[in-house]
Amino acid sequence: MFKWFLPHAVASLLLACIALPAQADWYLDGESSRLSFISSKNGNVSEVQRFLVLHGQVQPKGLARLEVELESINSGIALRDERMRADLFEVKQFAEATVTAQLDLMPIQDLANGAQLELRLPVTVDLHGKQHEYTVELLATRLDERRFQVVTLEPLVLNAADFGLAPGLEKLRGLAGLSAISLSVPVNAVLIFTAR
Repeated sequence: MFKWFLPHAVASLLLACIALPAQADWYLDGESSRLSFISSKNGNVSEVQRFLVLHGQVQPKGLARLEVELESINSGIALRDERMRADLFEVKQFAEATVTAQLDLMPIQDLANGAQLELRLPVTVDLHGKQHEYTVELLATRLDERRFQVVTLEPLVLNAADFGLAPGLEKLRGLAGLSAISLSVPVNAVLIFTAR
């Protein structure tokens, strides 16, 4: 009986270990992930800016949530960052932006290490007290048994006016003495999730 039990116990343990990532929550690796956007001003000047603090999780049933701390805006110019926090994002009232989506995790979890899968799915962006839904093109890559990466295949283009940000942009335009700031904002993401 002992000879029969031992191999089956080992096999059961191995199966449990292999299945662990499928049952675990996936958490965003904020230090390795990146969320950036492009702002355009005066018709022909574009600059890349990013947020430094991101949080995220994908639950076992595929509900994905990305949280962006708007206070962490980094444009490379301290005065501009301060103005964006206060006059554009109004971080005292709207501290974060969120992006949510429902993923089918099985095709991602079934990928071999290094394999990729293109995804097209709806996401909901909640920013400055307003919500809008978009369809995004993503590329998921299985990095290893406990990590996968999701990147935007093409930028998600937000319209600042959809989120009530046009008055803030106008104020920033006046403060900086610019002729124009574009309302269209392309956003790119590189997100790495780790199973726990």
